[in-house]
Amino acid sequence: MASITSLKTAAPRGAAVASTNSGGQLLSGDALTLSGVTRAFGALRAVDDVTLNVAAGQKYAILGSNGAGKTTLFNAISGDFPPTAGRIHFFGEDITELAPHERIRKGLRRTYQSSLLFRELTVRDNLFLAVRGVASGRFSFVRPRAGHASTAATNDLLERARLTHIADTRVADLAHGQQRQLEIGMALAGAPRLILFDEPAAGLSPAERRELVALLTSLPAHMSFVLIEHDLDIALRVVERVTVMHNGRVLRTGTPGEIENDAQVQAIYMGSKH
Repeated sequence: MASITSLKTAAPRGAAVASTNSGGQLLSGDALTLSGVTRAFGALRAVDDVTLNVAAGQKYAILGSNGAGKTTLFNAISGDFPPTAGRIHFFGEDITELAPHERIRKGLRRTYQSSLLFRELTVRDNLFLAVRGVASGRFSFVRPRAGHASTAATNDLLERARLTHIADTRVADLAHGQQRQLEIGMALAGAPRLILFDEPAAGLSPAERRELVALLTSLPAHMSFVLIEHDLDIALRVVERVTVMHNGRVLRTGTPGEIENDAQVQAIYMGSKH
């Protein structure tokens, strides 16, 4: 495998090759395409010239040690801190300049390292608010009746997130792992096309990690996700493609097996005994 690369010379094996139509619009079978994405804070380049492709339906991981630039890259993709250079395409559409809420409307979702939940509300109410937040008429103060589509969607999310048994429990009374499950359930609201998961296994017990793996592997085949994770045993079990970052740049991209057995990745990130 070649030395450090920003992936400009090769797309992942099996990924669609991007082209443009007569109007210059990018045509691609990829869910997410990053082209030379850079995010600078003054003289510091937290993300430096990152280029990668996530195919539609692909499960993808971005790994790296603390300070590698993973969360900053997520911030650029989600629009929290737009890139200072480079372009971001979402299902062929350039979203580089779009506000975060506009990216959400197009089907992009994200979870965060720190929980962003309504702690005094129930699990059901948190999911209901997530459903209403991406629905038409979301500013209405009239609560839908039992047969309303938003109510049905909330019940569906309870099942998909494996939280039906604690639907009426206050979030403040949940275990940490259950709160992480709830965050994933909220990210699933409104039929997202791609979800960014920022360290979903952080702080989970072994039993909670097994539940997380089951939840991630049960997501629909057509739904793409990109996962930042320090727990390699989880990350390498639930994805098909991995990019390792180091000092803001792409170090390696490959299959989980290729990444796990790469000598430079082991030396820089995983440690010699992995």
